[in-house]
Amino acid sequence: MSYENILVERDAAAAIIRINRIEKRNSLSKATIDEIDAAVRKADADPAVRGIVITGDARFFSSGADLNEALEVRSVADGDAFFGRANRLCELLESLSKPVIAAIEGFCITGGLELALACDIRIGGQGSSYAITSARIGTVAGFGGTQRLPRLVGPGNACEMLFLAEPIDAEQAFRIGLINRLVAKGEALAEARKLIAIFEKRGPISLAFAKRAVHTGLQMDLRAGIAFEYSLVTAIYGTDDKREGVSAFLEKREARFTGR
Repeated sequence: MSYENILVERDAAAAIIRINRIEKRNSLSKATIDEIDAAVRKADADPAVRGIVITGDARFFSSGADLNEALEVRSVADGDAFFGRANRLCELLESLSKPVIAAIEGFCITGGLELALACDIRIGGQGSSYAITSARIGTVAGFGGTQRLPRLVGPGNACEMLFLAEPIDAEQAFRIGLINRLVAKGEALAEARKLIAIFEKRGPISLAFAKRAVHTGLQMDLRAGIAFEYSLVTAIYGTDDKREGVSAFLEKREARFTGR
């Protein structure tokens, strides 16, 4: 499949999806959202892919929603065509069976940050900056930012970011837990590749179940979440990968997982 707004690359076990609207500061148009959606679905269906990276360029991860298209939203139907589309992509990222990493350089703003929030892990290069600037134009975050951000950084930090609508730097983003790893400028993608090289050695069912447990469990109370975890661990103990993993550990060798 050919794309107009993104570049897709395979690097060993990593599928790398690069937003490529440089002249538009990597803003997220409806067509761009659809292309990211199609690319991540294809990567998730490929058993050789063990992790997905979403990234941008050196200056912009993404400047957010394409405002020319956002300003055309004047009805419920228009809203679903734009904001509903973006929300479905973010929900898809959380429901994929494989880890998704946002490798961030430069500006990661509003819809771009909301896209990154839906990824499992965020890696930021020094010099990157983060904001949800909706209050500057009298709107509110529309890609899930008001919900995912406080779950990640706490309600106080989230409200401060949402109310001020000012960028925070990578160091502050790391301190409050907005990004998992802070690396040298230009090294975010390389760090993401290193993580996926490690994921490749782990049981794919194990990673898929752990991801499902985290994202589903966040919607439950503690007792229901533990019951859900119990159902997953019971299921995984009947897999070939579990038997291979235990055997490899006892035999002091590298496990050869097959995803079964």
